[in-house]
Amino acid sequence: MSDQIKFIVDNLNNEPFKKNYNLITFDSLGPMQLLQVLNDVLSEIDSKQDVDIREEMPEQTAKRMLSLLGILKYKPPGNATDMSTFRQGLVIGSKPVIYPVLHWLLQRSNELKKRAYLARFLIKLEVPSEFLQDETVADTNKQYEELMEAFKALHKECEQLKTSGFSTAEIRRDISAMEEEKDQLIKRVERLKKRVETVQNHQRMLKIARQLRVEKEREEFLAQQKQEQKNQLFHALQRLQRVQNQLKSMRHAAADAKPESLMKRLEEEIKFNSYMVTEKFPKELENKKKELHFLQKVVSEPAMGHSDLLKLESKVSEVNTEINQLIEKKMMRNEPIEGKLSLYRQQASIISRKKEAKAEELQEAKEKLANLEREVSVKTHQTREFDGTEVLKGEEFKRYVSKLRSKNTVFKKKHQIIAEFKAEFSLLQRTEELLKQRQEAIQHQLQTIEEKKGVSGYSYTQEELERVSALKSEVDEMKGRTLDDMSEMVKKTKFPGIRKEVCSSPSYKRTTTTASEMSSIDLNSEGTVPPYVSWIHGTVLLKPALPILLFKIVSLASIGFTLIREHCPFIL
Repeated sequence: MSDQIKFIVDNLNNEPFKKNYNLITFDSLGPMQLLQVLNDVLSEIDSKQDVDIREEMPEQTAKRMLSLLGILKYKPPGNATDMSTFRQGLVIGSKPVIYPVLHWLLQRSNELKKRAYLARFLIKLEVPSEFLQDETVADTNKQYEELMEAFKALHKECEQLKTSGFSTAEIRRDISAMEEEKDQLIKRVERLKKRVETVQNHQRMLKIARQLRVEKEREEFLAQQKQEQKNQLFHALQRLQRVQNQLKSMRHAAADAKPESLMKRLEEEIKFNSYMVTEKFPKELENKKKELHFLQKVVSEPAMGHSDLLKLESKVSEVNTEINQLIEKKMMRNEPIEGKLSLYRQQASIISRKKEAKAEELQEAKEKLANLEREVSVKTHQTREFDGTEVLKGEEFKRYVSKLRSKNTVFKKKHQIIAEFKAEFSLLQRTEELLKQRQEAIQHQLQTIEEKKGVSGYSYTQEELERVSALKSEVDEMKGRTLDDMSEMVKKTKFPGIRKEVCSSPSYKRTTTTASEMSSIDLNSEGTVPPYVSWIHGTVLLKPALPILLFKIVSLASIGFTLIREHCPFIL
């Protein structure tokens, strides 16, 4: 009892009660104070119990506490008479009643909190059957039961999620990491789009790439189908081989079987079945009939009292004494013929009992064998439905195990190679990141040096010059194609006079002059430099006269179209 009080005091002094009791002060509490402490513990388990017992009638307090203790499945010690004592002690605040309740509540407070929470939703309200005749009440009660079942399922799922080991922090980290990867992929896609937009016919190339991806996916799907069909063919071949082996074994057994052995086996089965039908089953049936008759007789008789039982017991004792007297008389006679017959009777009874026991064992063994065969057939059918194959046996199973071991070895080697590739990929990825960081640092350092030397934008100007050079090569190629087309058209025309007129026209002369002037421009040589470029440390820089070059290119194209429009209008 002292350990119990010490446990109660220790728990009441801790969170969330903080009562600041010791053994003496707790033992000196009065009945009302003890009831208030019990009510505080109950209110911690169920918040609805948070009331002041001084403002409540004692009967109401006892009823409320008893109902909650019943929900929490508290079982007071003792029988029905002790239950009335327990209720009385709870009303008056008796220490022998309150202390065990406090000890039980404080021992399993977390479990009881959960039980009290579930009781608010899972204790079913009993509706009288006469009220359920109303359709509205019946529908409402049905909805209430459905909501209760839904709450059970949701609570069970919640408990499973709590015990499954998932952490919200880990999920948030995973979500943030996936969002970062998503942003990186979006930026990468945008960079690739910008890079592709500068390429000619990029839409057509994208369409072709999309078709290529679709065909590759189709190729993988077809390869997977091919592999599945190969597996099915392999399993079919295995089944065929097993069936052929079974056929061979059955033929071998049929070839080895002799008529004498088959007849002997059939005779044994016939003897066993005839014994079961003629001897065993009739005896069992007779015993069952006797037992049934006796039970019917017992049921038909009126209820027996204590005096009837005494009469039956006295009658049984009298019959036993008569049996003992008859046995003594028989032993006193001691007839030799009867003695021999009794010996033979004993041996016959022993043999018959052994025969019945062996027959029962044989019957049980047959039933067990039939059950095992049924289980084997069910398992084989389930296996066949699962993967379309049968259970391997004997040498086939050994070959299958050896094949699995070889495949396991190959798998481990491939897995090791994949791990090496992953390690190398991570190393190369880290190297790429370091090189990118170094390139950014070098670019920043180059810009700083350019600013110090007074040539800010040098690298940018060089990139622009390379772009303009590429543009100039494209324009030259277009110009050459235009001039070649014009020359071919003039050569193929059916009017020689027009060709002569075109060649002698001032527009054609200006065109040839501009073309020769454009072809004389060489941005990669250090000879004569046009007025719109200059050399600085071996690098071409554009001067403000760059628009003149572009203007001459456009003029050249317009002059060509003017010649065509003037002298060959039938072409347009």
